Amino acid sequence: MNKFTRLWTLLVLPALLTPAMVQAYPIDGYTDTGIRRVEGVRRVEDGTIPGSKQPPGALLPTAEVDLRLLEYPDMDLPAPDPAFTKQVLGLLGSHSKQYGIAVLDLSSPEQPRYAEHRGDHVQNVGSVGKLIVALGLFQALADAWPDDIEKRREILKNTVITADEFCHWDHHKIKIFDLDTNKLTRRTMKDGDQGSLWEYLDWTLSVSSNAAAAMTMREAMLLRHFGKAYPVPEAEIQRFFKETPGKELTALFQKTFFEPITRNGLDIEKLRQGSFFTREGKHKVNGGGNSYGTARELMKFVLRMEQGRLVDEFSSRQIKRLLYMTERRIRYASSPALKDSAVYFKSGSLYSCKEEEGFKCGAYMGNVKNYMNSVAIVEYPPGENRLFYISTLVSNVLRQNSAVDHQTMGTRIHRLIEKAHPEPVADPVSAPAAAEVVQPAQ
Repeated sequence: MNKFTRLWTLLVLPALLTPAMVQAYPIDGYTDTGIRRVEGVRRVEDGTIPGSKQPPGALLPTAEVDLRLLEYPDMDLPAPDPAFTKQVLGLLGSHSKQYGIAVLDLSSPEQPRYAEHRGDHVQNVGSVGKLIVALGLFQALADAWPDDIEKRREILKNTVITADEFCHWDHHKIKIFDLDTNKLTRRTMKDGDQGSLWEYLDWTLSVSSNAAAAMTMREAMLLRHFGKAYPVPEAEIQRFFKETPGKELTALFQKTFFEPITRNGLDIEKLRQGSFFTREGKHKVNGGGNSYGTARELMKFVLRMEQGRLVDEFSSRQIKRLLYMTERRIRYASSPALKDSAVYFKSGSLYSCKEEEGFKCGAYMGNVKNYMNSVAIVEYPPGENRLFYISTLVSNVLRQNSAVDHQTMGTRIHRLIEKAHPEPVADPVSAPAAAEVVQPAQ
Protein backbone atom coordinates (compact mmCIF):
# COMPACT_ATOMS: atom_id res chain seq x y z
CA MET A 1 0.00 0.00 0.00
CA ASN A 2 1.46 3.40 -0.95
CA LYS A 3 1.17 6.65 0.99
CA PHE A 4 -1.80 7.74 -1.11
CA THR A 5 -3.88 4.73 -0.08
CA ARG A 6 -3.04 4.80 3.63
CA LEU A 7 -5.73 3.61 5.98
CA TRP A 8 -8.33 6.27 6.68
CA THR A 9 -8.37 5.28 10.35
CA LEU A 10 -5.53 7.73 10.99
CA LEU A 11 -8.13 10.43 11.66
CA VAL A 12 -11.50 10.76 13.31
CA LEU A 13 -13.44 13.33 11.37
CA PRO A 14 -15.93 15.75 12.80
CA ALA A 15 -19.29 15.40 11.13
CA LEU A 16 -22.90 16.31 11.59
CA LEU A 17 -26.26 15.22 10.34
CA THR A 18 -29.41 17.28 10.05
CA PRO A 19 -32.41 15.69 11.79
CA ALA A 20 -34.28 15.47 8.50
CA MET A 21 -31.74 13.26 6.74
CA VAL A 22 -31.69 9.51 6.23
CA GLN A 23 -28.85 7.06 6.63
CA ALA A 24 -27.73 4.27 4.34
CA TYR A 25 -25.67 1.06 4.16
CA PRO A 26 -26.35 -2.02 6.33
CA ILE A 27 -25.33 -1.57 9.95
CA ASP A 28 -22.95 -4.55 9.97
CA GLY A 29 -20.99 -3.09 7.05
CA TYR A 30 -18.05 -1.54 8.90
CA THR A 31 -15.73 -4.52 8.52
CA ASP A 32 -16.20 -4.60 4.75
CA THR A 33 -16.25 -0.87 4.09
CA GLY A 34 -14.67 0.98 6.99
CA ILE A 35 -17.64 3.38 7.13
CA ARG A 36 -17.43 4.44 10.76
CA ARG A 37 -20.95 5.84 10.86
CA VAL A 38 -22.57 2.43 10.37
CA GLU A 39 -20.51 0.98 13.22
CA GLY A 40 -21.97 3.66 15.47
CA VAL A 41 -25.47 2.69 14.37
CA ARG A 42 -24.69 -0.97 15.06
CA ARG A 43 -23.44 -0.22 18.59
CA VAL A 44 -26.61 1.68 19.34
CA GLU A 45 -28.68 -1.22 18.05
CA ASP A 46 -26.90 -3.86 20.14
CA GLY A 47 -27.13 -1.72 23.28
CA THR A 48 -23.43 -0.92 23.61
CA ILE A 49 -24.19 2.81 23.59
CA PRO A 50 -27.42 4.80 23.98
CA GLY A 51 -29.32 6.14 21.00
CA SER A 52 -32.40 5.79 18.84
CA LYS A 53 -33.10 2.26 17.63
CA GLN A 54 -33.69 1.39 14.00
CA PRO A 55 -37.13 0.55 12.59
CA PRO A 56 -37.66 -3.20 12.02
CA GLY A 57 -37.09 -2.87 8.28
CA ALA A 58 -33.59 -1.43 8.73
CA LEU A 59 -31.98 -4.44 10.40
CA LEU A 60 -31.06 -6.66 7.47
CA PRO A 61 -27.44 -7.86 7.50
CA THR A 62 -25.29 -7.00 4.52
CA ALA A 63 -25.63 -10.46 2.97
CA GLU A 64 -29.41 -10.03 2.73
CA VAL A 65 -29.22 -6.57 1.18
CA ASP A 66 -28.88 -7.91 -2.31
CA LEU A 67 -30.02 -7.68 -5.91
CA ARG A 68 -33.42 -9.30 -6.51
CA LEU A 69 -33.57 -9.71 -10.27
CA LEU A 70 -30.34 -11.46 -11.17
CA GLU A 71 -32.39 -14.35 -12.56
CA TYR A 72 -34.28 -11.95 -14.85
CA PRO A 73 -31.48 -10.21 -16.80
CA ASP A 74 -33.60 -9.84 -19.93
CA MET A 75 -36.59 -8.20 -18.25
CA ASP A 76 -37.49 -4.86 -19.78
CA LEU A 77 -39.86 -2.30 -18.38
CA PRO A 78 -43.31 -3.69 -19.26
CA ALA A 79 -45.96 -1.69 -21.07
CA PRO A 80 -48.18 0.15 -18.58
CA ASP A 81 -51.05 -1.97 -17.31
CA PRO A 82 -54.26 0.10 -17.84
CA ALA A 83 -56.06 -1.16 -14.73
CA PHE A 84 -53.01 -0.76 -12.47
CA THR A 85 -52.30 2.69 -13.92
CA LYS A 86 -55.89 3.74 -13.24
CA GLN A 87 -55.50 2.65 -9.61
CA VAL A 88 -52.26 4.61 -9.18
CA LEU A 89 -53.73 7.65 -10.91
CA GLY A 90 -56.61 7.53 -8.45
CA LEU A 91 -54.14 7.99 -5.58
CA LEU A 92 -53.05 11.40 -6.90
CA GLY A 93 -56.43 13.10 -6.52
CA SER A 94 -56.64 16.63 -7.87
CA HIS A 95 -52.84 16.91 -8.27
CA SER A 96 -52.43 14.35 -11.05
CA LYS A 97 -51.26 17.01 -13.52
CA GLN A 98 -48.43 18.00 -11.17
CA TYR A 99 -47.01 14.46 -10.84
CA GLY A 100 -44.93 12.10 -12.91
CA ILE A 101 -45.11 8.66 -11.37
CA ALA A 102 -44.07 5.09 -12.13
CA VAL A 103 -44.72 1.98 -10.02
CA LEU A 104 -43.31 -1.44 -10.88
CA ASP A 105 -44.79 -4.32 -8.88
CA LEU A 106 -42.31 -7.20 -8.86
CA SER A 107 -43.93 -9.23 -6.09
CA SER A 108 -44.46 -11.91 -8.74
CA PRO A 109 -41.44 -11.25 -10.97
CA GLU A 110 -42.65 -13.73 -13.58
CA GLN A 111 -45.67 -11.47 -14.03
CA PRO A 112 -44.52 -7.89 -13.35
CA ARG A 113 -47.13 -5.12 -13.30
CA TYR A 114 -46.27 -1.58 -14.33
CA ALA A 115 -48.20 1.65 -13.82
CA GLU A 116 -47.15 4.99 -15.26
CA HIS A 117 -48.59 8.51 -15.38
CA ARG A 118 -46.68 11.33 -17.11
CA GLY A 119 -43.66 9.07 -17.00
CA ASP A 120 -41.76 11.17 -19.53
CA HIS A 121 -42.27 14.48 -17.71
CA VAL A 122 -38.84 16.10 -17.36
CA GLN A 123 -37.81 18.20 -14.39
CA ASN A 124 -34.77 18.85 -12.21
CA VAL A 125 -34.63 15.96 -9.75
CA GLY A 126 -32.29 17.68 -7.29
CA SER A 127 -30.31 15.32 -5.10
CA VAL A 128 -31.68 12.26 -6.85
CA GLY A 129 -28.97 13.15 -9.36
CA LYS A 130 -26.46 11.86 -6.81
CA LEU A 131 -27.36 8.40 -8.07
CA ILE A 132 -25.55 9.42 -11.26
CA VAL A 133 -22.53 10.50 -9.21
CA ALA A 134 -22.33 6.97 -7.79
CA LEU A 135 -22.82 5.45 -11.24
CA GLY A 136 -20.02 7.58 -12.70
CA LEU A 137 -17.59 6.62 -9.97
CA PHE A 138 -18.35 2.89 -10.13
CA GLN A 139 -18.10 2.97 -13.93
CA ALA A 140 -14.66 4.58 -13.74
CA LEU A 141 -13.60 2.07 -11.09
CA ALA A 142 -14.73 -0.87 -13.22
CA ASP A 143 -13.03 0.52 -16.33
CA ALA A 144 -9.73 0.83 -14.45
CA TRP A 145 -9.91 -2.66 -12.92
CA PRO A 146 -12.48 -4.65 -14.93
CA ASP A 147 -11.31 -8.05 -13.70
CA ASP A 148 -10.12 -7.21 -10.20
CA ILE A 149 -12.97 -6.78 -7.71
CA GLU A 150 -10.61 -6.92 -4.74
CA LYS A 151 -8.62 -4.00 -6.10
CA ARG A 152 -11.84 -2.01 -6.43
CA ARG A 153 -12.69 -2.83 -2.80
CA GLU A 154 -9.22 -1.71 -1.73
CA ILE A 155 -9.57 1.61 -3.56
CA LEU A 156 -12.98 2.26 -2.00
CA LYS A 157 -11.88 1.40 1.53
CA ASN A 158 -8.31 2.68 1.73
CA THR A 159 -8.14 5.77 -0.48
CA VAL A 160 -8.10 8.91 1.67
CA ILE A 161 -10.01 11.92 0.34
CA THR A 162 -9.14 15.37 1.70
CA ALA A 163 -11.83 18.02 1.27
CA ASP A 164 -10.75 21.15 -0.60
CA GLU A 165 -12.45 24.07 -2.38
CA PHE A 166 -14.71 21.70 -4.29
CA CYS A 167 -16.76 21.25 -1.10
CA HIS A 168 -17.68 24.97 -0.87
CA TRP A 169 -20.38 25.39 0.35
CA ASP A 170 -23.13 23.24 1.78
CA HIS A 171 -25.63 23.47 4.63
CA HIS A 172 -25.99 19.69 4.91
CA LYS A 173 -24.14 18.22 7.84
CA ILE A 174 -22.09 15.05 7.76
CA LYS A 175 -21.89 12.49 10.53
CA ILE A 176 -19.07 10.30 11.74
CA PHE A 177 -18.54 8.01 14.69
CA ASP A 178 -15.36 7.93 16.81
CA LEU A 179 -14.66 4.22 17.27
CA ASP A 180 -12.51 4.75 20.38
CA THR A 181 -14.67 7.20 22.35
CA ASN A 182 -18.13 6.22 21.01
CA LYS A 183 -18.64 9.92 20.34
CA LEU A 184 -20.70 11.30 17.48
CA THR A 185 -19.62 14.69 16.14
CA ARG A 186 -21.72 16.68 13.69
CA ARG A 187 -21.03 19.69 11.48
CA THR A 188 -20.82 20.84 7.90
CA MET A 189 -17.82 19.76 5.87
CA LYS A 190 -14.81 22.05 5.78
CA ASP A 191 -11.44 22.10 4.03
CA GLY A 192 -9.11 19.43 5.33
CA ASP A 193 -11.79 16.95 6.37
CA GLN A 194 -10.72 13.44 5.47
CA GLY A 195 -12.49 10.18 4.88
CA SER A 196 -12.28 7.12 2.72
CA LEU A 197 -13.87 6.98 -0.71
CA TRP A 198 -16.51 4.71 0.82
CA GLU A 199 -17.29 7.35 3.44
CA TYR A 200 -17.63 10.12 0.88
CA LEU A 201 -20.05 7.94 -1.08
CA ASP A 202 -21.97 7.29 2.13
CA TRP A 203 -22.15 10.98 2.97
CA THR A 204 -23.26 11.69 -0.59
CA LEU A 205 -26.18 9.28 -0.52
CA SER A 206 -27.08 8.91 3.16
CA VAL A 207 -27.23 12.55 4.30
CA SER A 208 -27.31 13.92 0.75
CA SER A 209 -24.30 16.15 1.41
CA ASN A 210 -23.65 18.42 -1.57
CA ALA A 211 -20.09 18.92 -0.33
CA ALA A 212 -19.45 15.18 -0.22
CA ALA A 213 -21.09 14.76 -3.62
CA ALA A 214 -18.79 17.40 -5.13
CA MET A 215 -15.73 15.73 -3.64
CA THR A 216 -16.91 12.34 -4.92
CA MET A 217 -17.38 13.86 -8.38
CA ARG A 218 -13.86 15.22 -8.20
CA GLU A 219 -12.59 11.73 -7.41
CA ALA A 220 -14.62 10.13 -10.19
CA MET A 221 -13.08 12.54 -12.71
CA LEU A 222 -9.59 11.84 -11.39
CA LEU A 223 -10.20 8.11 -11.55
CA ARG A 224 -11.50 8.42 -15.11
CA HIS A 225 -8.44 10.46 -16.14
CA PHE A 226 -5.62 8.67 -14.30
CA GLY A 227 -7.01 5.12 -14.42
CA LYS A 228 -4.72 2.60 -12.72
CA ALA A 229 -2.46 5.45 -11.54
CA TYR A 230 -5.25 6.57 -9.20
CA PRO A 231 -5.11 7.72 -6.43
CA VAL A 232 -2.68 10.56 -7.07
CA PRO A 233 -0.93 12.93 -4.61
CA GLU A 234 -2.83 15.95 -3.34
CA ALA A 235 -0.38 18.29 -5.05
CA GLU A 236 -1.05 16.60 -8.38
CA ILE A 237 -4.81 16.95 -7.85
CA GLN A 238 -4.44 20.69 -7.28
CA ARG A 239 -2.15 21.05 -10.29
CA PHE A 240 -4.47 19.05 -12.53
CA PHE A 241 -7.56 21.15 -11.90
CA LYS A 242 -5.60 24.41 -12.01
CA GLU A 243 -3.67 23.79 -15.22
CA THR A 244 -6.04 21.66 -17.32
CA PRO A 245 -7.92 23.87 -19.84
CA GLY A 246 -11.60 24.40 -19.12
CA LYS A 247 -12.76 22.70 -22.31
CA GLU A 248 -10.79 19.59 -21.41
CA LEU A 249 -12.31 19.52 -17.92
CA THR A 250 -15.79 19.85 -19.41
CA ALA A 251 -15.05 16.95 -21.77
CA LEU A 252 -13.75 14.88 -18.85
CA PHE A 253 -16.84 15.72 -16.78
CA GLN A 254 -19.11 14.54 -19.56
CA LYS A 255 -17.06 11.40 -20.14
CA THR A 256 -17.34 10.68 -16.40
CA PHE A 257 -21.04 11.40 -15.86
CA PHE A 258 -22.79 11.53 -19.26
CA GLU A 259 -21.18 8.55 -20.96
CA PRO A 260 -22.12 6.01 -18.23
CA ILE A 261 -25.79 6.88 -18.72
CA THR A 262 -25.78 5.80 -22.37
CA ARG A 263 -23.34 2.93 -21.80
CA ASN A 264 -25.78 1.46 -19.31
CA GLY A 265 -28.74 1.60 -21.66
CA LEU A 266 -30.33 4.80 -20.34
CA ASP A 267 -31.43 7.91 -22.24
CA ILE A 268 -29.23 10.97 -21.70
CA GLU A 269 -32.13 13.14 -22.87
CA LYS A 270 -34.23 11.82 -19.97
CA LEU A 271 -31.67 11.50 -17.17
CA ARG A 272 -28.61 13.67 -16.63
CA GLN A 273 -26.53 15.35 -13.96
CA GLY A 274 -25.05 18.33 -15.74
CA SER A 275 -23.06 20.10 -13.04
CA PHE A 276 -21.34 19.86 -9.68
CA PHE A 277 -23.47 20.08 -6.54
CA THR A 278 -21.53 23.01 -5.06
CA ARG A 279 -20.94 26.58 -6.22
CA GLU A 280 -17.16 26.23 -6.21
CA GLY A 281 -17.34 22.90 -8.02
CA LYS A 282 -19.34 24.59 -10.78
CA HIS A 283 -16.80 27.42 -10.86
CA LYS A 284 -13.87 25.02 -11.28
CA VAL A 285 -15.54 22.71 -13.82
CA ASN A 286 -18.28 23.63 -16.26
CA GLY A 287 -20.29 20.45 -16.74
CA GLY A 288 -21.81 21.83 -19.90
CA GLY A 289 -25.39 20.73 -19.41
CA ASN A 290 -28.61 20.91 -17.41
CA SER A 291 -29.68 18.39 -14.77
CA TYR A 292 -32.97 16.52 -15.04
CA GLY A 293 -34.79 13.22 -14.87
CA THR A 294 -38.12 11.52 -15.46
CA ALA A 295 -40.05 8.97 -13.45
CA ARG A 296 -39.68 6.43 -16.26
CA GLU A 297 -35.92 6.79 -16.71
CA LEU A 298 -35.34 6.65 -12.97
CA MET A 299 -37.39 3.45 -12.95
CA LYS A 300 -35.16 2.02 -15.68
CA PHE A 301 -32.09 2.98 -13.63
CA VAL A 302 -33.36 1.05 -10.61
CA LEU A 303 -34.55 -1.92 -12.66
CA ARG A 304 -31.11 -2.28 -14.24
CA MET A 305 -29.51 -2.02 -10.81
CA GLU A 306 -31.66 -4.87 -9.50
CA GLN A 307 -30.64 -6.95 -12.51
CA GLY A 308 -26.94 -6.28 -11.89
CA ARG A 309 -26.76 -4.34 -15.15
CA LEU A 310 -25.53 -0.98 -13.84
CA VAL A 311 -21.85 -1.32 -14.79
CA ASP A 312 -21.70 -4.89 -13.46
CA GLU A 313 -23.09 -7.03 -10.67
CA PHE A 314 -20.57 -5.82 -8.08
CA SER A 315 -21.25 -2.15 -8.80
CA SER A 316 -25.03 -2.59 -8.85
CA ARG A 317 -24.94 -4.40 -5.51
CA GLN A 318 -22.80 -1.73 -3.85
CA ILE A 319 -25.00 1.12 -5.09
CA LYS A 320 -28.08 -0.65 -3.74
CA ARG A 321 -26.44 -1.17 -0.36
CA LEU A 322 -25.53 2.51 -0.22
CA LEU A 323 -29.25 3.26 -0.63
CA TYR A 324 -30.37 0.97 2.21
CA MET A 325 -31.87 3.10 4.95
CA THR A 326 -30.51 2.47 8.42
CA GLU A 327 -31.61 5.54 10.34
CA ARG A 328 -34.31 8.18 10.33
CA ARG A 329 -36.60 7.98 7.33
CA ILE A 330 -37.90 11.09 5.58
CA ARG A 331 -40.43 12.15 2.93
CA TYR A 332 -41.80 9.16 0.97
CA ALA A 333 -39.83 6.72 3.11
CA SER A 334 -41.20 8.12 6.39
CA SER A 335 -44.61 6.57 5.74
CA PRO A 336 -45.63 4.60 8.85
CA ALA A 337 -46.81 1.86 6.50
CA LEU A 338 -43.17 1.19 5.55
CA LYS A 339 -41.74 0.87 9.05
CA ASP A 340 -41.52 -2.93 8.86
CA SER A 341 -40.22 -2.92 5.28
CA ALA A 342 -36.69 -2.77 3.96
CA VAL A 343 -36.50 0.54 2.08
CA TYR A 344 -33.86 1.71 -0.38
CA PHE A 345 -34.30 5.40 -0.99
CA LYS A 346 -33.07 8.64 -2.49
CA SER A 347 -34.92 11.91 -2.67
CA GLY A 348 -34.27 15.42 -3.85
CA SER A 349 -36.08 18.74 -3.62
CA LEU A 350 -35.90 22.23 -5.07
CA TYR A 351 -38.30 25.00 -4.08
CA SER A 352 -38.48 28.76 -4.45
CA CYS A 353 -40.91 31.47 -3.39
CA LYS A 354 -42.12 34.96 -4.13
CA GLU A 355 -44.20 37.26 -1.97
CA GLU A 356 -47.86 36.32 -2.07
CA GLU A 357 -50.64 37.75 0.07
CA GLY A 358 -51.98 35.18 2.49
CA PHE A 359 -49.19 32.68 1.82
CA LYS A 360 -46.15 31.99 3.99
CA CYS A 361 -43.28 30.22 2.29
CA GLY A 362 -41.76 27.27 4.12
CA ALA A 363 -39.52 24.29 3.54
CA TYR A 364 -40.81 22.21 0.61
CA MET A 365 -43.73 24.63 0.17
CA GLY A 366 -42.68 26.89 -2.70
CA ASN A 367 -45.18 28.93 -4.68
CA VAL A 368 -42.89 29.47 -7.70
CA LYS A 369 -41.26 26.06 -7.79
CA ASN A 370 -41.85 23.12 -5.48
CA TYR A 371 -40.04 20.13 -6.92
CA MET A 372 -40.01 16.93 -4.89
CA ASN A 373 -38.56 13.72 -6.26
CA SER A 374 -38.45 10.24 -4.74
CA VAL A 375 -36.96 6.90 -5.72
CA ALA A 376 -37.83 3.96 -3.49
CA ILE A 377 -37.47 0.18 -3.49
CA VAL A 378 -39.65 -1.59 -0.92
CA GLU A 379 -39.25 -5.19 0.25
CA TYR A 380 -41.65 -6.74 2.76
CA PRO A 381 -41.16 -8.62 4.98
CA PRO A 382 -37.40 -7.96 4.93
CA GLY A 383 -35.59 -11.09 3.84
CA GLU A 384 -38.78 -12.78 2.67
CA ASN A 385 -39.89 -10.15 0.13
CA ARG A 386 -43.47 -11.28 -0.34
CA LEU A 387 -44.02 -7.71 -1.51
CA PHE A 388 -41.36 -6.21 -3.76
CA TYR A 389 -41.89 -3.04 -5.75
CA ILE A 390 -40.23 0.12 -7.02
CA SER A 391 -41.72 3.63 -7.01
CA THR A 392 -40.37 6.74 -8.71
CA LEU A 393 -42.09 10.10 -8.33
CA VAL A 394 -41.45 13.64 -9.55
CA SER A 395 -43.87 16.35 -8.47
CA ASN A 396 -44.37 20.10 -8.49
CA VAL A 397 -47.43 20.80 -6.33
CA LEU A 398 -47.24 24.47 -5.34
CA ARG A 399 -48.02 25.81 -1.86
CA GLN A 400 -48.28 22.39 -0.25
CA ASN A 401 -45.78 20.55 1.90
CA SER A 402 -44.36 18.20 -0.71
CA ALA A 403 -42.49 16.14 1.89
CA VAL A 404 -45.82 15.28 3.52
CA ASP A 405 -47.42 14.70 0.12
CA HIS A 406 -44.78 12.11 -0.77
CA GLN A 407 -45.12 10.48 2.65
CA THR A 408 -48.84 10.13 1.96
CA MET A 409 -48.11 8.64 -1.45
CA GLY A 410 -45.76 6.14 0.19
CA THR A 411 -48.62 4.93 2.35
CA ARG A 412 -51.17 4.83 -0.46
CA ILE A 413 -48.93 2.92 -2.86
CA HIS A 414 -47.97 0.39 -0.19
CA ARG A 415 -51.63 -0.26 0.66
CA LEU A 416 -52.39 -0.69 -3.03
CA ILE A 417 -49.62 -3.30 -3.40
CA GLU A 418 -50.76 -5.05 -0.21
CA LYS A 419 -54.29 -5.29 -1.54
CA ALA A 420 -53.03 -6.89 -4.76
CA HIS A 421 -51.01 -9.48 -2.84
CA PRO A 422 -52.91 -10.36 0.35
CA GLU A 423 -51.09 -12.42 2.90
CA PRO A 424 -51.98 -16.11 2.54
CA VAL A 425 -54.42 -17.34 5.15
CA ALA A 426 -53.42 -20.60 6.73
CA ASP A 427 -55.93 -23.45 6.49
CA PRO A 428 -57.75 -24.16 9.73
CA VAL A 429 -55.82 -26.75 11.65
CA SER A 430 -57.85 -29.61 12.96
CA ALA A 431 -56.65 -31.27 16.11
CA PRO A 432 -57.68 -34.89 15.97
CA ALA A 433 -55.13 -35.87 18.54
CA ALA A 434 -56.50 -33.30 20.92
CA ALA A 435 -59.99 -34.72 20.50
CA GLU A 436 -58.87 -38.13 21.60
CA VAL A 437 -58.37 -38.46 25.31
CA VAL A 438 -56.14 -41.33 26.24
CA GLN A 439 -57.13 -42.78 29.57
CA PRO A 440 -54.31 -43.79 31.85
CA ALA A 441 -53.90 -47.47 32.41
CA GLN A 442 -55.81 -48.76 35.43
